[in-house]
Amino acid sequence: MRPTPRLPRPLRSPLLVVLSLMASAPAQAQDVAATPLPSLLGHSGMLGPDWRMVGLPSRHREVPLTTFDPGQVDGQEGVRIGTDASYGTLVHALPGSVLPTLRLSWRWRLDQPLVGGTAAPDIMSRGGDDAALKVCAMFDHPLDRVPFVERQLLRVARSVSGEDLPAATVCYVWDSTYQAPLQAANPYTRRVRFITLQGRSAPLSRWITESRDLGRDFLTLFGDEQSQDAALPRITRIVIGGDSDNTGSKSLGWVADLRWQPAERR
Repeated sequence: MRPTPRLPRPLRSPLLVVLSLMASAPAQAQDVAATPLPSLLGHSGMLGPDWRMVGLPSRHREVPLTTFDPGQVDGQEGVRIGTDASYGTLVHALPGSVLPTLRLSWRWRLDQPLVGGTAAPDIMSRGGDDAALKVCAMFDHPLDRVPFVERQLLRVARSVSGEDLPAATVCYVWDSTYQAPLQAANPYTRRVRFITLQGRSAPLSRWITESRDLGRDFLTLFGDEQSQDAALPRITRIVIGGDSDNTGSKSLGWVADLRWQPAERR
């Protein structure tokens, strides 16, 4: 008897992409000095209370949540991120907007890239747009700098969702299909743009340290919308996650030790 083939899951819309990266409560729009990022790990083997799980909106509940489990591997404590035809993020809404004059550093490792799905992973296409590991920063990008058509779409999305959806999100991705670094826009929405820091040649099951200048990377990815004399937008949220809902595949990785560092002088 032949097994019943798995049907592909519904593709995400541009609104769902941005909504699923958000926490439900917006960060306060106030000036504050940068404070240490709260630990991903809390007490008693639980996730840190300042990090909130966010999945796809309620009408897409058929997509299971990616799992985030505190644990330890090779002597390093971190969060184990497992996908299985799933989608999910952990979001930290900053207590106030942070100037993009800092570096964000973290450690991560990929033990199992996306495998066993109904479609091949391809971060450049809608049908394959999955990532086993990602770390993102959301920016308070002024709406008047967004191109007209995208601006109108974002306004509609904000009205429908009732959320102050971000106009610019920078994501750092571990991708096993293309060679790194690859810089591009999310295939669903140009409001999310990414850099692959690790690619198909990256070693598996090994901790790798990253450190990124968020302001510099914003200019690299969104410089077409930034005038030369304008101040860089502030950072409102930090996000980690993994997803495999488009390809129906599985993956396993870890993220640990997120922290702020001073940016290099420009």
